[in-house]
Amino acid sequence: MQAAVRVRGLTTSLNSARRYKFKSPEAAVDHIVIGGGVVGLAIARALSRRFPDKSTVLIERHTRPGEETSSRNSEVIHAGLYYPPNSLKTRLCLRGRQMLYTYCAEHNVPFQRLGKLVVGREEQREYLTMLHAKAQALSAPPHWNHSTDTQVLPTEVINGDAAHERVPELAREITSALWSPSTGIVDSATLLTSLEKDIEEAAGMIAYATRAVRIDATTESGPGWIVQTVTSSNENTGHPDATFARMLINAAGLGATSVLNEILPPSLRIPLYYARGAYAVYRGPGVRGINHLVYPAEEASAAKGASFHSLGTHLTLDMAGNVRFGPDIDWLSAPDSAARDEDVWEAHLSPDEEHARSMYAAVLRYLPGVKLEGFQPDYAGIRPKLAPPGAPFQDFVVRTDYPDQRDGTAPMVSLLGIESPGLTASLALAEMVVEDMLVGMYERRL
Repeated sequence: MQAAVRVRGLTTSLNSARRYKFKSPEAAVDHIVIGGGVVGLAIARALSRRFPDKSTVLIERHTRPGEETSSRNSEVIHAGLYYPPNSLKTRLCLRGRQMLYTYCAEHNVPFQRLGKLVVGREEQREYLTMLHAKAQALSAPPHWNHSTDTQVLPTEVINGDAAHERVPELAREITSALWSPSTGIVDSATLLTSLEKDIEEAAGMIAYATRAVRIDATTESGPGWIVQTVTSSNENTGHPDATFARMLINAAGLGATSVLNEILPPSLRIPLYYARGAYAVYRGPGVRGINHLVYPAEEASAAKGASFHSLGTHLTLDMAGNVRFGPDIDWLSAPDSAARDEDVWEAHLSPDEEHARSMYAAVLRYLPGVKLEGFQPDYAGIRPKLAPPGAPFQDFVVRTDYPDQRDGTAPMVSLLGIESPGLTASLALAEMVVEDMLVGMYERRL
């Protein structure tokens, strides 16, 4: 496990350089969603379908969806094993897993329910037994569909012989494992395209290559938010577009704290920490007969409580059955001064041979037959962390701010620190935001 290191977080806002001045709105919509990753798409889809008589616009700064964290991860549908039972990460992972399997089956999104082995040495047996006991004690989260899943989180502790039957190339030192049959994989690119199609079919709008640059709370003609945006055609003119939104959803992922900080005083602004995870494709010996995901218990079991920041370098499979290892974890310090926004991480998206060597050393602990020359650096992703290394467990944060806190209408809902299991939890996050938060708010207005 990587030792705790000191890293600088990045505390900035969209308009830190104060380039953009206040501007009165030129148009008005009911909902603006900032961020076209899987969570933003899921929320825009839910809004468009739940409120067909209201206007929903999603803005995404890239030219296509999911260009950041959503497309640079393991593509795993997580079971919900690791986090505190009553945390949002656990509850939303459980419900999100159920929703995601159903959605993929109904919308022809490729997925496979492969199952996962969490493998451990003798000293990790107690940890694996604890995970199993926790899984069996979990209660169904809100909105759980009991007709499709009678058991919330099925697991089984198996001995070393049984683990070696499932994964023949495991190290002899592996003496027990936790079997999680509900873990799977999903084609994230097809999932993103499917959600995008759903939004458009529900008359929602998506504006790509459109970047939010300033946000102002307003109560002048009713409470809401003035969102200034630029596109490639007007970014250099100094004349952004300004739109009034009656509700604002901040699902900007790596930029979510910068969006929220735009409306906070400097003393209350929230830093974001960046953790890079690199992946490598593997073609070589030592992985014969592997049809399941394989996770080492070592790193998570060595952490105190649920404070770990990584599940260790694990083996996943893609939809074609190819083996991939990762992610590792490499904390990135923000520069001493960032001129504008959250883009400081973009220079760190290409893994190198050193990452492949460190992954090889980690994988040897449970798959001793792999060879270094079989590891080829593939890609890297950045995880948005609200807490630095060594901090205790940090849950997802779903925060609500209002133009007038006394009024309590026209919310800005910010989703912060949505890292793993964010892909799995995406549909459940949308369900929570729309059904549990916004529907009630609309009903109270009637």
